[in-house]
Amino acid sequence: MERKSYDVAALGELLVDFTQNGKSEQGNPLFEANPGGAPANVLAMLQKLGRKTAFIGKVGQDFFGDMLADTARGAGIELRGLRRDPEVHTTLAVVHTFPNGDRDFSFYRRPGADINLKPEELDTELVQDCRIFHFGSLSLTDEPVRQTTMEAIRLAKEAGALISFDPNLREPLWASLDEAREQIAWGLGRCDVLKIADNELLFMTGERDFDAGAARLRERYPNLRLLCVTAGADGSRAYCGDSRVFVPACKLGGVIETTGAGDTFCACMLNYVLDHGPAGLSEGQLEEMLRFANTAAYLVTTKKGAIRSMPERAQVEAILPPPSTVSPS
Repeated sequence: MERKSYDVAALGELLVDFTQNGKSEQGNPLFEANPGGAPANVLAMLQKLGRKTAFIGKVGQDFFGDMLADTARGAGIELRGLRRDPEVHTTLAVVHTFPNGDRDFSFYRRPGADINLKPEELDTELVQDCRIFHFGSLSLTDEPVRQTTMEAIRLAKEAGALISFDPNLREPLWASLDEAREQIAWGLGRCDVLKIADNELLFMTGERDFDAGAARLRERYPNLRLLCVTAGADGSRAYCGDSRVFVPACKLGGVIETTGAGDTFCACMLNYVLDHGPAGLSEGQLEEMLRFANTAAYLVTTKKGAIRSMPERAQVEAILPPPSTVSPS
């Protein structure tokens, strides 16, 4: 790849995840304000892996915006592309955690500052100065951030960046599921590298079989050079050229909640792409990538929140399963 100042730049939401953390003496739920937002989570893990990253987005000119900016800056993420909105508050999400660690979200985002990022506020030089440009579908739900995202992708592609996409489907944020499919399809048609969850694969293809769903996506979108499908505790799959691999999930117990697991996986995938490129990866290389990504994703589920819960490389390597646990897809 061409030499650029940043390994990965990501555009999208930087928000506060309110996660339940016990109850008060009166029996009322207590919530912990965890800094998050999928694109920012990806960058935080990449920083742990020694990459240089930059975030593009918008938060409110409020207490939560200050907290998020301080947290992202503390994680080492470049924030020259972060804008502050004096009128619209920072986007918030309340996370409901189920007994198995999975979760559901209630968003406070109509309006929310991340939606209000305008094309004229885009740091175009930053967009053109990254090796990989990453985005998710939350920046395609509303205007003006949808137009800003599309312009950023155009500029990044023209500058030679690889495009990475995570659909990150959050159904309540869309006016309709038809619109969600349309916009996610737009993203699928523009990316080189795709990380997609099992429920999103079903949503976009109607296929419950992962191989069949992946094949349908790759046929429909020949631009896809590397495709990874995550299925939580059921492991992950990778498809690249004629190579395909399945790696079981890391299951060592102690899961608290799954917020940020997919983002951690995505970051590890992008880290591997930065070293090896997105095309021509062998089954052995795909194994190596998925083993590390699965393990890192597991570790983040053992803590609350995401940005401040990303593991160090040494922590991941200390519990990596042996390659013998891997089986063909």
